[in-house]
Amino acid sequence: MNIIFRFRKRIFVLIKVLFVLIVFKEFVIADDVVGKNGMVASAHPLASKAGLQILEAGGNAIDAAVATAFTLAVVEPNSSGLGGGGFMMVRTKNKEKTVMIDYRETAPKNVTDKLYYKNDKSFHHLTHFGPNSIGVPGAVAGLCLALEKYGTMNISQVTEIARKYANEGYEVSEKFESMITNAYELISMNEATAKIYLKDDFPPVAGAIIKNPDLAKTFKKLAKNGPEYFYSGEIAKSIVSQVNEKNGLLSLEDFKQYKALEKEPVKGTYRGYQIVSTAPPSGGGTHLIELLNILENYDIKKMKHNSAEYIHILAEIMKIVYADKAANMADPDYYSVPVKKITNKSYAKKLMEKISFNEASFDYQAPNWVAKESQSTTHLSVVDNDGNIVSLTQTINHWFGSGITVEETGIILNNQLADFSGKAKCPNSIKGGKRPVSSMAPTILFKDGKPFLTVGTPGGSRIIGALAQIIINIIDFEMGIDDAIEAPRIHAYNKTLHVEGRIENDVIEKLKMKGHKIKVLKDFDNYFGGAQGILINNDKKLFFGGADSRRDGVVEKY
Repeated sequence: MNIIFRFRKRIFVLIKVLFVLIVFKEFVIADDVVGKNGMVASAHPLASKAGLQILEAGGNAIDAAVATAFTLAVVEPNSSGLGGGGFMMVRTKNKEKTVMIDYRETAPKNVTDKLYYKNDKSFHHLTHFGPNSIGVPGAVAGLCLALEKYGTMNISQVTEIARKYANEGYEVSEKFESMITNAYELISMNEATAKIYLKDDFPPVAGAIIKNPDLAKTFKKLAKNGPEYFYSGEIAKSIVSQVNEKNGLLSLEDFKQYKALEKEPVKGTYRGYQIVSTAPPSGGGTHLIELLNILENYDIKKMKHNSAEYIHILAEIMKIVYADKAANMADPDYYSVPVKKITNKSYAKKLMEKISFNEASFDYQAPNWVAKESQSTTHLSVVDNDGNIVSLTQTINHWFGSGITVEETGIILNNQLADFSGKAKCPNSIKGGKRPVSSMAPTILFKDGKPFLTVGTPGGSRIIGALAQIIINIIDFEMGIDDAIEAPRIHAYNKTLHVEGRIENDVIEKLKMKGHKIKVLKDFDNYFGGAQGILINNDKKLFFGGADSRRDGVVEKY
């Protein structure tokens, strides 16, 4: 039965791909959404509408962002949810300061090197999925902290729409159908997950309705009792009990001790624009600034967009930046991360000297600066008419996370422990209470002190490079926000240069001549993320929104 199903699905997908190639060839028409009073850009149309409803009801951007994030937990459960965590950048009206909220998951206090680093394969085996892959979720704590400090509404108001979709259901899109199909084996292994996301033991087809009434009940309990109910009440007890029945390591103490943290973001500049982004344990912001610092030394405007010359330079910079991240990024509560050194423009010039115009390099050795003291995602951007701005990225890590749904709660749990290092005794090695390194980088750009752009993307290790390309497209190549998001992307890491299929063939051949090992992916491949962004025109008092067609992204405005 499974073999027949998979064969049928592959034939169907092939027909759809051929249709797209014949009808649409290798482009889509990008079109900015323009609004005056407020805007929400997220990875799902229902989530964007939820945020818009909050703005229209008098809520501010923080209220709308939290409502959008909670709704994504229902309608985009493969990417984020109450069982995950993330990072948020908040800029409030009449404030010169942008705040970062860190609600990254933490490792259970009972983790041990003996278990996770028993042999070369044990770490991957334990953290890829299942009970030992789960970190203490931070989403509820982080979203509720933002709401309490910077919002104007209560938790009942901002979860009402999410409750409705969980209870009444929502339609499966073609992209979501594909995601469920790709994760079919993982979903099938977990009865509570399969009960929600499979129909008669098979992935639902596009147009089918998915309901999660248990998650609706969870939202209702949260609305009544607040976030404490999640971390010290019945929800925490259910999660710990059910995970440990499967030989997990979570404890009630892990939940009671969990805190979302307010932090200073990292800051940098690129061609006169100010960049504000995530600080450690996310390396996203630090290494986004590092990448742009190096690139700033090149006259990008003279290079044709996605020419062989441009892609070569960008790819070489990416390899350097990702090597630095691997060597020097960690939870700052456990290591002193050298953010100022990495984001220093003089350091960027020294790195530039290592790059050849004519030949791909594979031997960059990153300095190791860390000194000991005492890693499927979604993004949303929201602005309102009062000047409040939110850039938020959150995740449960891989698609459908650990695969485990907690019965009677509807919550899918993360597999975030996979983002620790697979090697013991290094900066990002697993340890109880520690937060794993991330690449998430919700980012806000300013021009002359005024907000200019809020942007972010999912995509794991591809996040840094994808955001850099979007920013370059806007600043150097003067694209609109939607054009900048939809433009073909590349990603270089270790010895492989990944490119989207829309990159011209002669460009690929020139890159091969420089020594690059090329892997060509689909024309619009979700490997490269699913960015959502809003450009702010302060002179005209207009917002321009863009949403990524690599996912089900939609911009709503009023």
